[in-house]
This record gives sequence, structure tokens and C-alpha cells, in this order.
Amino acid sequence: MRTTKNRNRGARGGCAIAEPVRVRCPACRREHLYAPAVLPCACGAPVAPPLRRGAAAEAVSARTWADDWVTLRCPMCGRRDRWPHPELGCDCGTVLRVPVHSDQAPAPAHIPLPRTAPTPRPAFQPVAIRTARDAVTAVALYLRWLGYRDVRRADQRPSSGIGLAAQGVIAQVEPSVRPATVRDVECLWLQAMTESAAAVFFSLAGYADPARTRADELGVPLFVLDLAGVPQPLNSPADELIASGA
Repeated sequence: MRTTKNRNRGARGGCAIAEPVRVRCPACRREHLYAPAVLPCACGAPVAPPLRRGAAAEAVSARTWADDWVTLRCPMCGRRDRWPHPELGCDCGTVLRVPVHSDQAPAPAHIPLPRTAPTPRPAFQPVAIRTARDAVTAVALYLRWLGYRDVRRADQRPSSGIGLAAQGVIAQVEPSVRPATVRDVECLWLQAMTESAAAVFFSLAGYADPARTRADELGVPLFVLDLAGVPQPLNSPADELIASGA
């Protein structure tokens, strides 16, 4: 029997350990002992998806946005947020999706505009990018177009690129020819968490593959800047941000 355990330290310093359950592979009938990863909420409290004991695991044959994420409620602050749906790789090669109790139905593949939005936003008016300053200007205009006000330089300078901030959001602009890395994405996410804000990344040269994977896991919207100054969404969190706005 294979054992998979995850021990993660919450942002407040407490160690949270999720209770493991037995998971049987429907393909080879091999049994595993599995505990889901514990991840920090924006408030700092550790959150782990509650596993459904006795429910049969499903073999992952095709992926959709709705199936890959589950909505959970933080037991400390009550915040509802999306978390990666727990999965387990069996030795036979089958990827198993472990059943969980969701706080509400998973987010749909297409995120419509909120019902409260009176009218769609007007078309974004870009500025051409020729310099790093142009890239920052383009991102600032785009954040205002999304609904964020008082966009300014971030107080905390990122390890690379340029930081922008507004109420409820921390953005990083990477105007160089270097693709953004996993460390870039994780550092931005951690900074946003400490300020209880959303994290958004804009890059002129794109992202390394591991950085894209990590951003999807953390729910960080990724945008690529074209030379016309129009940010192009690169993952589902970015599509959702465009649809919902600030």
C-alpha cells in the first residue's frame, strides 16, 4: 500500500495536517493512503479540502476548468476561494481525482459578467510599447480599465520587473526579454497574500512552463503584453479577471 502525506505550515506558523483517507485505484485496484495538501488562505489560516470518506476516486481522462478546481470556505475568515482539486498518481499510471466536499458548485468553464454590471466595459484603448516605461503605462491603463482605481508604484519593489498596486490588487510587470520564472510568480503571490490583495502578472516575454503551471495552482492571472500594448490572457484566472473586473 502506497502512502501519500502532505504536511504544510500555515502562514501564521501553526502546522496543519490533513486527515488521510484510503483511496482505491479503479484501474488496478491498488489502495493508497492519501492526505491532501494544506494551503494558506489569504487571511493566513491553513485550509485543506475535506475529503469524502468512502467515495470512489475517479480516473482523470480529460481535463476541464470546472473539474480541476473546487470551491472551499476558510474556517477562520469565511472567505470562499478556488483550490486545486486533490489528485493522486497511482503506480499503474492512472491519475486519480479524490472526491471532496465542496462548499459550492465548482466555477463554470466560462465566467460571465456579473449580473450587477449595468453595461459591458468599453473597448480598452492601448498604448504602443517601445520602452519599459511604455509597458508599465500600458499595464496601469489596463488595471484602470478592469476597475482598479488609484494605480501607483508598489511600495515593495519586486525582485525583478516593476510593481504596481491599487486597492485590492498587486501587479508585477516584467518588461525584459526574460520569461518570468516560478520564483517570480510565487514571490508576487506571497506579497499579495500579506497585503490581502489579488496578484496579477504581466510579462512581455511570456513565462517559463513551470511558472505557468504554478500560477494555475495558485490562481494567479497571467497576461502577455504584445507590442501594441494589449495584455493577452494566458490562463483561466486571467479570463475570469477580465470577465468579472475589479
